[in-house]
Amino acid sequence: MTTLLRNHLATHAEALKISERRGAIIASNIANAATPGYKARDIDFRVELAQRVHGGGALAVTDPRHIAHPGALMSGPGFRVPTTAALDGNTVETSVEQVQFAENALRQQASLTFLNRRISGLRSAIRGE
Repeated sequence: MTTLLRNHLATHAEALKISERRGAIIASNIANAATPGYKARDIDFRVELAQRVHGGGALAVTDPRHIAHPGALMSGPGFRVPTTAALDGNTVETSVEQVQFAENALRQQASLTFLNRRISGLRSAIRGE
């Protein structure tokens, strides 16, 4: 029973965790907007979610003769490519970061709404309504 409940809520719970992590990365980018040489970082939300929910990660290579799967999804923070380069080597573009932050906040709100509706549906089913 617990596995069914966990599976029912897993996607939105994982989406919340990923968007929380992404929000922290974007906030760090904004905080370091004036730091010379700082490289803006970000994660790909879709790739991270696919890996956590569907297990779409790289195949295990247990022998030196194994060939790594070339289509494996990359995860983890990567560097953002700036549209305009700064003279001090900083790649943070405040306007881009603000847009990404707002988009991430909307994604968090949507996940919370979906999660709340699922829990409300489960409550109604338990009560027999």
